[in-house]
Amino acid sequence: MNMEDNGKHRKRQSIFTALAYKLYERRLWKQIKDGPVPSHIGIILDGNRRFAKKYGMDVNWGHFMGYEKVKDVLDWCFNLKIKTLTLYVLSTENFKRPPEEIKALMELIIKGADEVKHDPRIHENQVRVAAIGRLNLLPPEAQAAIHELEEATKNYDKLFLNMAVAYGGRAEIIDSIKQIAKDVKDGVINIEDITDETVQQHLYKNGTDPDMIIRTSGEKRLSGFLLWQSAYSELYFEDAYFPEFRKIDFWRAIRAFQKRERRFGA
Repeated sequence: MNMEDNGKHRKRQSIFTALAYKLYERRLWKQIKDGPVPSHIGIILDGNRRFAKKYGMDVNWGHFMGYEKVKDVLDWCFNLKIKTLTLYVLSTENFKRPPEEIKALMELIIKGADEVKHDPRIHENQVRVAAIGRLNLLPPEAQAAIHELEEATKNYDKLFLNMAVAYGGRAEIIDSIKQIAKDVKDGVINIEDITDETVQQHLYKNGTDPDMIIRTSGEKRLSGFLLWQSAYSELYFEDAYFPEFRKIDFWRAIRAFQKRERRFGA
């Protein structure tokens, strides 16, 4: 086979692959479109660095490609009318990474906050954006960018987008305990009156627990993500690295959720 024939063969293969993908996507949509969807989805955006390594690229390129993929995920959630989306962007443990990588991540957070603030989809869908975590660990520029984004969307209440930044599940529970202890000391609450709801109210953000948590990259653990809130979340683990996460992968996760019987311990 000469080069010209080889090129034509690859083109035909590409067309066939695209057609097969579209047919499967259409079939999958028919399976899920009329079923129940999670009201709140949490996603652990894992695999950016390994994705970059796979293609021989710098890790920061992997983080950038992960950031670009978030834009697709937002569209998928808007399309399915997912009420709340919580994204695990940066953990407290991630600060142990090389300084140059942390610097690039901070720049990406600043860039992302500014772009989301001006994203017409956010305002058209009336999405309130909030960051959760130990935000004091971020540089002042990143804190300011996040604050401006939260201010720009604070009056929206149709949909909710939570960004877990400098976040750790254990850190959240510890900070909750500290605040409850202070309230007890100050006489705001009695120690005998502390309940599950008390703890919930003292978490970084008091809201609904996630119905489903998705983790990409093939790892099968929560890595500290929403430890308190995930007690009865349905867990779904996807092998693809996050930048490679496709619409059909997301829809397959939704299909798996629809097939599960949620009993909440009953």
